[in-house]
This record gives sequence, C-alpha cells and structure tokens, in this order.
Amino acid sequence: MNETTAGARRTSSGPGRMLVAVYALFALAATGRSVLQISEYFDRAPLSYILSALAAVIYIVATIALARGDRTSARIALVTISIELVGVLVVGLWSTFDSDAFPDKTVWSHFGQGYGFVPLVLPVVGLWWLRRTGAVAGFAELDK
Repeated sequence: MNETTAGARRTSSGPGRMLVAVYALFALAATGRSVLQISEYFDRAPLSYILSALAAVIYIVATIALARGDRTSARIALVTISIELVGVLVVGLWSTFDSDAFPDKTVWSHFGQGYGFVPLVLPVVGLWWLRRTGAVAGFAELDK
C-alpha cells in the first residue's frame, strides 16, 4: 500500500502525467541552459546564471517528487513548487526593472518570456494539481 492518503490521487496519475512531463522537459532545458551559461559565459552575469542553475535544480526535484507521488514526495513537491513560484516572480520583477543584472535570458527572467511564459504558469498549475489530488495532508482541506 502506498503512502498517499485515503481518497487522494497520486500526483503522477491522469493529467499529472502531463505535468510531470512538462516539469521533466523544463528540468532538461534549464539544466542544459545553465550548464552552458556557467561554463561559457559565467563572467558576464554570474548571479543570473547561478539563479538559472537553481531553477534547474528546483525543476529536477519537482519532477522527481511529482513522479513519485507518495505523501512525502508530494510535500517535497509543494515546497519546491512554492519556491519556484516565488523565484519566477522575484527574478521576473528583478529582470524587468534591472535588465543590466540579466544581460542574457534565463529561465525565470522576464517571467519566463523566453519560454512562452510557461515558467510563470507552471508553478500555479503544479500547486493547483497538488491541491486537487489531495496528496498533501491538510492542503486539500483548504477547500472545505
């Protein structure tokens, strides 16, 4: 028997499979972009490239947590996706008002404009899915 609560769906079931796939795609894209930026252009904008690498780590952890789908993994997903949302909002605002700090595009700069704003929408969908599945104890009770 798995650790999910009675009546809760696994985060990787149904539409959650698509969510896991999108997170995996972003994990791959963010990792590739940050490795290239850090290895080739680090002196140009070290802070923005480190933040890009942080985004990659967050996408990797969220992907694994959503794919596993048990209660502990859902809690980890909740934390990482919440950090992701704060990150994309902070970096999005920062890069909008201080473009010199972000001379090259990163995953979260300008709210993910270079990725069709998916980085802005993805954590909202992820948090909604965690709430919808009831995989995190207490999170689903917010609707009651």
